[in-house]
Amino acid sequence: MIDFKRPIIFSGIIIAFVAVFLGGAIYGKLSIVCETCAPTDVNFSSFWDAYKLLKGKFVDPTKVTDENVLYGAISGMAQNLGDPYTVFFDPEAAESFENELAGYFDGIGIEIGIKQGQLTVVSPLEGTPAQVAGLRAGDIILKIDEKDAAGITSDEAVSLIRGKKGTDVTLSIFRSGWAEAKDFKITRDTIKIPSLRLIKLDNGIAQLKIYQFSQVLSSDFNKTAFEIADDPSIKKIIIDLRNNPGGYLEVSQHIAGWFLASGQTVVIEDFGQGKAQQTYKAEGNAMFANYPVVVLMNQGSASASEILAGALRDNREIKLVGETSFGKGSVQEGVNMRDGSFLKITVAKWLTPNGTSISEKGLDPDVEVELTEEDLTDKKDPQLDKAIEILNAIQ
Repeated sequence: MIDFKRPIIFSGIIIAFVAVFLGGAIYGKLSIVCETCAPTDVNFSSFWDAYKLLKGKFVDPTKVTDENVLYGAISGMAQNLGDPYTVFFDPEAAESFENELAGYFDGIGIEIGIKQGQLTVVSPLEGTPAQVAGLRAGDIILKIDEKDAAGITSDEAVSLIRGKKGTDVTLSIFRSGWAEAKDFKITRDTIKIPSLRLIKLDNGIAQLKIYQFSQVLSSDFNKTAFEIADDPSIKKIIIDLRNNPGGYLEVSQHIAGWFLASGQTVVIEDFGQGKAQQTYKAEGNAMFANYPVVVLMNQGSASASEILAGALRDNREIKLVGETSFGKGSVQEGVNMRDGSFLKITVAKWLTPNGTSISEKGLDPDVEVELTEEDLTDKKDPQLDKAIEILNAIQ
């Protein structure tokens, strides 16, 4: 199972991998459920009455198993709180979630989340069927096959979109600027998510594309960082966080430590209700603390991506270029259950070092640059062009 001693902060449900935007920021406190701790002031007779009625009267009693009833009840409790990031995973779903965090899974390769009450594409993952099909961050999912997505929960969306390699799923998509929705028929595949890519541009600029703050990113980043440091021609860095849905908090904190002085604040955890805040600080070698840097972001930049971007802007006044980020700034505590299931509970919100809340609003860019349909068709990247322009102006 997942090592929940490491916080996780994914932006939406990863669907194609599909199951992580339920992620938020996960804290691992491996808890033991008390078997004798039922509240004494709650009458559970209605629950047991309903259970007996279903067991005796439902048309297919084989489906009314003790396991289904138990997991359904727990899932219902979590769902009824109205928070899309407080979620229960049965053992099978928990195993899939762990695989996704490790960087592989079967699906179509998108992360989804509930934004303003609508099922929304957080980001298509690099090189996946969803990206090849043309899905984009910010797309609204109206239907999954023939199922209306209005009011659908993240769990339900995951179960509908997830499937075996080689099978198809059709998503009805509406995009800003379109007159009507369009259908995308996508064939599921095994998804392997890369951690990062280094692209050496002209004029001493390195574009560092980070796809996800996964378990392997820290070690991969270390190797790439020394490659940059050992290349005397590289003087400036573009950190490209576009369509990066998030990942482990500790990985985001680790990456920040290469660009910030030790002890500078990376992010603040706010529990509200007058409770003491917890501050996470940079602990790295600050090897790139004096390199000119620009950060690229868009609607698909969420959670850990927003934490890193906010930390760099607040501490070093590094410019954010592109579009407003997704706005995933809540913290989930992950609890391993004894039967292999686990529960994620929203316990706090993230604040940037200057105290700005990431939740819902996201981070606004310092330099707003849209990437249009025409740009994609013509293989143009005005966001990257603007980042290069800004760095070229720095002597």
